[in-house]
Amino acid sequence: MDVLPSGVFDQRVIGGLPALIIAPFIGSFLGVVITRAEIPQTILWGRSACPHCQTALAPRDLVPLVSWLLARGRCRHCGKPLGFFYPTIELAALAVALWSAALTTGPAAWASDLLGWTLLALAVIDARHFLLPDFLTLPLVPLGLAANALIDPDNLEAAVIGAAAGFLAIVAIRQLYGWWRGREGIGLGDAKLLAAAGAWVGWPGLPSVVLIAALAALAATLIRHIPRGSIALTERVPFGSSLCIGIWIVWLYGPLQ
Repeated sequence: MDVLPSGVFDQRVIGGLPALIIAPFIGSFLGVVITRAEIPQTILWGRSACPHCQTALAPRDLVPLVSWLLARGRCRHCGKPLGFFYPTIELAALAVALWSAALTTGPAAWASDLLGWTLLALAVIDARHFLLPDFLTLPLVPLGLAANALIDPDNLEAAVIGAAAGFLAIVAIRQLYGWWRGREGIGLGDAKLLAAAGAWVGWPGLPSVVLIAALAALAATLIRHIPRGSIALTERVPFGSSLCIGIWIVWLYGPLQ
């Protein structure tokens, strides 16, 4: 995707103010999605409650960032600490919107916000649960194709090919690994996510997505194991989280040159 030159708090950021305003509320909702990803039917209907005393939270407890700060990070009812998870996700969603506003404008900015917020949820869910839920990955495929049709129609064919190529590439690797090692090495969730990557960045961007993801996964694994001094070959790695990083970077900045 062609993006505007990088800048700081100029007209592009001012134009992105609506997204910046709603970003913490989106982040609050993403926090719910992340914590309930394994039981998605509760996302829309379940009441938010204190994880300690299970008291249902009132509207004044649900204002992003503000409620947490006013309560000093503690439940108003039982006084126990609520942790930093929700404010961190809310700030991350705000950072996504700010990053998007600094590099894109108009429909491209809103498309970038939607992509970035979804990738944020997927990255955290995969890191926590080794799970890439279909209700987040599958919609990204038609949304990516729609974004290309609206923003860059000339890239639509490459996006369609990219979606198919991304899915088939992971399926092929999955089959080869299973034949070689006799066990599953990569999940179909990664295949669906790479299909979404192709739909957004087109087939020319897929090698860059995979390379960035591989480097990010390697760096995260090495950092995590510095205290231990060794890495087990059988250890599971949330590769989907790294794919999310690769997709976001290539969407905003284009393939590596």
